Amino acid sequence: MTNESPMLDERAPGLASRLVTGALSDVELLAETARAPATALLPHAHVVKIGGQSMIDRGRRAVFPVLDEVRAALADNHLIIGTGAGTRARHAYSVGVDLGMPTGVLTTLGTGVALQNARILAFLLAQDGIPLVLPNEFGHLPLYLAERHAVIFPGMPPYTFWEHNPDVGQIPPHRTDTGCYLVAEVFGVASMIYVKDEDGLYTDDPKRNPAATFVPYITVDELLDSGIPDLVVERPVLEFMRRAVHVRRVQIVNGTVPGQLTRALAGEDVGTLVVA
Repeated sequence: MTNESPMLDERAPGLASRLVTGALSDVELLAETARAPATALLPHAHVVKIGGQSMIDRGRRAVFPVLDEVRAALADNHLIIGTGAGTRARHAYSVGVDLGMPTGVLTTLGTGVALQNARILAFLLAQDGIPLVLPNEFGHLPLYLAERHAVIFPGMPPYTFWEHNPDVGQIPPHRTDTGCYLVAEVFGVASMIYVKDEDGLYTDDPKRNPAATFVPYITVDELLDSGIPDLVVERPVLEFMRRAVHVRRVQIVNGTVPGQLTRALAGEDVGTLVVA
């Protein structure tokens, strides 16, 4: 007696049959699954990550102009807006580390702060009818986009206690840059735009080193090998981009410069482009 159904080949021929009966650790079998064309679910949408420390923590003078650009873009764009966690998350991490909390607990704390920032933006955009969408509600996201042209979500990926331990230290490696990128890749969107408080990537921190050079274009491999101490996005984003199917470039723009987000949504190469 075997575990195989006599009708298996008829119900699941070819690759499907091998997936049912084979081992999912078989590298050759896994490679075959990549031959089917991947479907871009929301190719007309854009994921826009509004930085926590760089933008939201600056308050009205930084946030209001960006939200004005968001409102102006709604007529012609569908926006999935993710929020960073920022300074309050760093404070939570510092207390948690001092108390000996593991990485999964620190992730849970940071996730709460990203949600706070998402609620702030949702309240500010309440008159525009833009809803806050939590991870377990993402199945409704296409409907919200069709109705309101935008949604807001907390950028932290919902790993919480299941977060991976980092290679060094205790701070969660997958934070809001990563969470927003994963949403962009899964839904196959038109672009992934990070809104920060600098024009993009520099060879050093321009706030501390006036001689730092602006980098308008760089590949993922060049950036990872560059030795630049402060990467423009979280390292896991760059690692994920190497294996990406849909989103093989990200764009970093300066939200404190009026019009940069608008130009990026229009397809202009403003800021820094990082490409796989």
